[in-house]
This record gives sequence, C-alpha cells and structure tokens, in this order.
Amino acid sequence: MNARRPRFPRLRRLVLLSGVLIVSACLLSAAKTNLPLAAYEASPQFAEGVFRNPVPKPADGLFKTLGIVWNVLLNKPADATPKAAPPVLALTRAGLEAAPDRSLFRLGHSTMLIKLRGGFWITDPVFAERASPVQWMGPKRFHAPPIALEDLPPLRGVILSHDHYDHLDRDTVMQLAKTADVFLTPLGVGDRLVAWGVAPEKVRQFDWWQGTSIDGVQFTATPAQHFSGRGLFDGNRTLWASWTIIDAAHDNAAELRVFFSGDTGYFDGFKEIGRRFGPFDVTLMETGAYDPQWPYVHMQPEQTVQAHQDLRGRWLLPVHNGTFDLALHGWTEPFERVSALSAQRGIALATPRMGERLDLSAPRAATPWWRETQDAGVAQAYDGGTSR
Repeated sequence: MNARRPRFPRLRRLVLLSGVLIVSACLLSAAKTNLPLAAYEASPQFAEGVFRNPVPKPADGLFKTLGIVWNVLLNKPADATPKAAPPVLALTRAGLEAAPDRSLFRLGHSTMLIKLRGGFWITDPVFAERASPVQWMGPKRFHAPPIALEDLPPLRGVILSHDHYDHLDRDTVMQLAKTADVFLTPLGVGDRLVAWGVAPEKVRQFDWWQGTSIDGVQFTATPAQHFSGRGLFDGNRTLWASWTIIDAAHDNAAELRVFFSGDTGYFDGFKEIGRRFGPFDVTLMETGAYDPQWPYVHMQPEQTVQAHQDLRGRWLLPVHNGTFDLALHGWTEPFERVSALSAQRGIALATPRMGERLDLSAPRAATPWWRETQDAGVAQAYDGGTSR
C-alpha cells in the first residue's frame, strides 16, 4: 500500500486556499473562453444544450465530488512523483525532418508527433509548464518537452481529442496556429479555437464517425466515454473523441492503421471501432490518471489492455502518463501494471522514452526506463543530491 503524505493543519489551509484560487482561475478562464458555441442539434450526442455519452454518467453528488477533491489535494501517495527527472532524448528540427515517414515521437503525456507522407501531425499538444488555467499553480511537468515549441518543424496538422487543460493548452495552440495547416477537432472544440483567434479556414470539426482525408491519410473522429469543459459553467459544451488514423498503402509501404484514444473510460464502443476500422497496427491508449473513484472517465490498466484487444490492436503504446501528477496512484504504477498485463496476455508493448523515435511500421519493445529513473533518484538521494 502506498504511503500517504503527512497532513498538517497549516498545509491543509494552504491547500484549501490554493483550491479556491484555482477555482477562481477556472471561472476567469471560462469567462474569457466560454463564448457561445454553435448549435449541434443534428448530432446524436447533443441534447438540451450539452453533449452526452451513449450511457449517461452516474451523478457523483456534491459530497463525493468534494471528497475526491480533498483526496487529490491532501492524500497524494508519497510516490506520486518520480524520484528523479524522467529521461528525455532531445530532439532537433533537423533530426525530425530527416526522420523517415511513419516515425512517432512521444513528447509527453498525450502529446505525440507523427510523421506521415512527409508532413508532421501532433496530438493534444501541451508544452506549458503546468496543466492548469494558470501557470503559477496546478499540476507541474516532471520533465521538459524533448524539443522547444518554437523549434518544431511546420505542422501539417493538429489533432485534438477534447478541451481539458492537459490536452488543450491555449498558448501552445496559438503558437502552432502560426505554422500549422489544419486543426482537426471534435464538435465545439473548433469553435473554441476560432474564438481564441485561430483562422476559421484552418479549423475542421467533426462528430463521431465523421472525418476527412488529407494527403492520402484518413482521419476519423470516433467515440470516447469522457466529458469536457474548461471552467465551472461550460461543462460538456464541446464534444470529446478518440481518433483513427489510416495511412493508405503507397510507395511499397503497406497500409498503416493507428488508434489514438484521447481520454476515455472503458465502454462497448471500442468493439465497434475495432469492427469498423481494425485491426490496428498501433494503439495509443490512455493508461494513467485513473482511480476507482472516477472509473467512468479514465480506464484502469486492465481496461486499457482489454480496450486494445477490443480494437484488435497489434502493438500497444500506453500514453497519458509520466508527465503530470494527476491522480492518486504511484508514478511508475501505470507502466508496471500495463507491462505485467501485456506480458500475461501476450500483447506486444512499446514504451518509448520521451523523445525516443518509434517506427510505426515496425515497433519494438523498450527497456523499463521508468525503473531506471526511480533507481537513479534513490542513488541521488543516497549520495546527498536533491531528488525531484
């Protein structure tokens, strides 16, 4: 059992004050960004002014919600943060441009840079120091991105799954909007980008099962079980989605099928996605920030592995972990649990370091680098260094 961090009355007061400040920041953020969104009455997911999951989320109630907030703020396990900075392989623009097609580079959390047909696509880009409405408070990065935002090569496009702060960072988006050709988003998220100042002609937004083909690559927004919102008064005003990416066979290269889960709980939709679009060569699956207190919106590792099998995936790449402290589990737990489960079920698992290249056409297993990080932290502390 994970040890809990010690509690002190003064610390409680400071944390509660911090919570009030964060809520205030959310209110200000909502006031700045919660502009009227377009009506989507034609969407099966839209009813009474909000988007919904096929199976309604059970109401948590005020006391359960407050209990969750209390635990997240005050009852973090002692090992929720890494003992040393995670290893990051530095990237350069020249190196990226020289990389072969169908290369994937994990930049952190759910941010992946993928090269297809000579163009670069990025998923849920967050380069901010904190996944928060303000940069002076909130979940802080454990590692720097492998490449600075301004050093990225021009992007063919940006793929967004939903509008939560750890998946959609306004400053990052506005920087990328200067060079990215197109933004692919679920319904409503595109309206938010336009309200921020992204050129409308660059934005394409889709309902579930809708998509587009660009440069011979098919992108389709597919279902997910989650929620949305960036403030207290804009809950579920935008849609959330997973994405299928299909690069057709060309130049002696076989067809490539990739699935990106975004954020989601486990649901029957994975089987339908697998039936329509599988089998997938690689699935980029949420594995992190889970807890039994919120099973509806994030998957336990057992569910991640089952979803991968429902999708008829070949290689599993667990994402949504390693970068931000967003839950009550230990930092290494998502990696360890999904590794053990994959081994038990004979599933090929890819766990690249941040910045490490993965060949989507021929993935390979990686060493358990997260253990090396913890071991290095222990050695550093033993030698009198400062562990992170």
